[in-house]
Amino acid sequence: MPSVRRLAAILAADVAGYSRLMGADEEGTHERVKAHLRDLVEPKIAEHRGRVVKNTGDGMLAEFASVVDAVRCGVEVQRGMAERNAAIPPEKRIEFRIGINLGDVIVENDDIYGDGVNVSARLETLAEPGGICVSRVVRDQVRDKVDLGFDDLGEQQVKNIARPVRVYRVRDRGIPAEQPAPASPQPLPLPDKPSIAVLPFTNLSGDPAQEYFVDGMVEEIITALSHLPWLFVIARNSSFAYKGQPVDVKRVGRELGVRYILEGSVRKAGGRVRIAVQLIGAETSAHLWAERFDGSLDDIFELQDLVASSVVGAIEPKLYMSEIKRAIRKPTESLGAYDLYLRAQARFHRWTVKASREAIDLLRQAMVLDPAYASAAGLFACCRVFQQANSAILEEEEIVEGVLFARRAVETGGEDPEALKLGGWGIFVLAGERASGLRAIERALMLNPNSADAWSVCGWAQAFCNRPAAAIEALQRAMRLSPVDPRRWSFEGGFALSHLVAGRYEDAIEWANRALDAQPRSPAVVGYKAVACGHLGRVEEGRASVARLRELRPGFTVASAEKALGKFASPEVLAIFLEGYRKAGLPEE
Repeated sequence: MPSVRRLAAILAADVAGYSRLMGADEEGTHERVKAHLRDLVEPKIAEHRGRVVKNTGDGMLAEFASVVDAVRCGVEVQRGMAERNAAIPPEKRIEFRIGINLGDVIVENDDIYGDGVNVSARLETLAEPGGICVSRVVRDQVRDKVDLGFDDLGEQQVKNIARPVRVYRVRDRGIPAEQPAPASPQPLPLPDKPSIAVLPFTNLSGDPAQEYFVDGMVEEIITALSHLPWLFVIARNSSFAYKGQPVDVKRVGRELGVRYILEGSVRKAGGRVRIAVQLIGAETSAHLWAERFDGSLDDIFELQDLVASSVVGAIEPKLYMSEIKRAIRKPTESLGAYDLYLRAQARFHRWTVKASREAIDLLRQAMVLDPAYASAAGLFACCRVFQQANSAILEEEEIVEGVLFARRAVETGGEDPEALKLGGWGIFVLAGERASGLRAIERALMLNPNSADAWSVCGWAQAFCNRPAAAIEALQRAMRLSPVDPRRWSFEGGFALSHLVAGRYEDAIEWANRALDAQPRSPAVVGYKAVACGHLGRVEEGRASVARLRELRPGFTVASAEKALGKFASPEVLAIFLEGYRKAGLPEE
């Protein structure tokens, strides 16, 4: 049959997060997608006088003679899917993305080709899970014929299409409200070297209490990959910002600025564990590699090594296995201690004084089982630093104990960048030994240049050493490695401190305000703002910041500031703080 051309409305749809869903439950996902297509999507296409051109496993392509019919069909499909998903947990939902275009197509043997089809497929990749994107010609044709809104997403350069395409998001009350945030209008540029984000794995154990174990597994894989200097690895905090939500890998790739996404699931039952992992190209959603790893909990570190090594091998086949083995670290041979350490990490990442106390209790138990566990000692010291910085009044013996564990972490950490970072920061703040603390932090960065946390801690340390330029450079590295970090306010607070030290008080206030918008209960950042206001002579604003600071830290005075900061801040930095506090109205005693 010869090919013919005709004008048609093309609807393209696919399943968001299909690789992740298949990795978690291959047969169940396949059957559920088939059921949705059979019971909802295909009947709706027939009802609106369209025809299914082809199914693609995770999606389908349909053709309509009327663009109004195509849009109405798309909206009703999304309404129907919203109803079907209402009682299903977000991580298990089948959600379609739909793109609709009107254009000239080539028809051959019941299949269709051409730019009209290609544009609809590209529009589908720009849609959010549960959403619809259309081209300008579609919007212009239907805007007065349907009761829908159209949000202008601007000109988009889409793959294999020479001209930019004006894209509109269809807005309808029937489309699910629980959608991920829109894609960043300016995607982060891709690094020169291979880049990857390891997203939170799905817990298939059927026990919410095992969440800490699953998260710990992901953190270990991130750490193993981060040891490779040639690989750009997104930090844990930014990766975990996507925890518990349906993931569109293309959106994640744009938001984090990476080429690859690693997804997976962990099933822990009795003494056995199964890890299912899949590597996906963020730009194309292409499924590049997948593997399952089974083993006993006694071999958990070997499994972690194998997962990390296999991912690296999929990205760069020429990498020598010996380099991978040297990069991957086993934190401890004691599974009991490691399990306690994972639990402590889960507590610490809640970022509250109460949770840090709970973490300390778990770390004590871990170090009874393994006294040489350097990372546990470092995390213990970091908990003490956090408590001191967040209004907890520490006894002298608690500070001494924190210093003891900080030194233990650095002395026994060897090639462990996590232990060196945590222990170095503890030595810097709790012992007041700026040079040795900073040396440990810099050693951690030499071993693991992809640690956003280490770059952030390095930035804070450099600022307190009166090196604002080096501090800002380090904090910029941290922010690039973790661009959607839930604790971005910590980076912003570091910028406020750096500009304060440099004497750029207006900039310090601007950065402090950004940090306080996200975390208004940070005594340190409130203090930076008070000091900057004092130096600028902003009397009322300075007094308000001082009042807020004393609300967060009752009884805080110039004398107590001198005692706390005098231990680790350089004399020049201390003078800036004390003068600014006095001018802002902080009481002397």
